[in-house]
Amino acid sequence: MKVTVVGAGNVGATCANVIAERELVNEVVLLDIKEGTAEGKSLDMWQTAPINMYDTRIKV
Repeated sequence: MKVTVVGAGNVGATCANVIAERELVNEVVLLDIKEGTAEGKSLDMWQTAPINMYDTRIKV
């Protein structure tokens, strides 16, 4: 299953992070109107995945 979070600000990024950490879905897609914001936040979340022990894919 896939979930899309529209808005990569503080609320959207936190929502996507919680969904990923709880492994509610296989894939989280993060979108934002401002170029580069979603990419940066999703990369940060993907890099912390091994530390927080989850394998949910985070895409843009």
